[in-house]
Amino acid sequence: MTDGTLLQARVEQVERHVALENVHDLEAVMDTFGDDACYDDEPWNEHPRGREAVRRYYEELLRALPDLHIDVSNRYTDGEGVVLECMITGTHEGTWHGLPGTGRSVRLPLCAIYTFGNDSAELVGERIYYDRATALQQVGVFHDPESTSGRILTVLTHPISMGRLAIHTLRNKRAPTSEHTA
Repeated sequence: MTDGTLLQARVEQVERHVALENVHDLEAVMDTFGDDACYDDEPWNEHPRGREAVRRYYEELLRALPDLHIDVSNRYTDGEGVVLECMITGTHEGTWHGLPGTGRSVRLPLCAIYTFGNDSAELVGERIYYDRATALQQVGVFHDPESTSGRILTVLTHPISMGRLAIHTLRNKRAPTSEHTA
């Protein structure tokens, strides 16, 4: 294959892969990977290796978000790989990373990097990056510490930290500043 032909075949493979994810055809998704499939979910430091491990990852994901949909907004290519900027949407209905389904909607920007074997359009791996805090906030288990609910939860779940903060604040109120000392 020429470089241009190989690159086009890789782009088509990624587009096929995403289309199959969108229709939740797990067998066909797995067919887009080679024998040494790998998947890297970087925000969770999760790195399934091998076809069966990658399959289990997808099974959990598709149970957790049974209406998972991927909207590609941008695609970047070079001779080695394909990068997609996407918006992931779905409803958190099943267990995901130990969190039971909440029924809440998820809308999450994500970047995915696809790698290939030498002179092949067969996927070797997919590596994804997204903001884990945003995902957790959307499913209802993370609250911004500057919001009212976040402040309340911080006080309830971190009493030692809150005690230290109170002592620090009191000390700063009592201590003279450099402007007042001569």
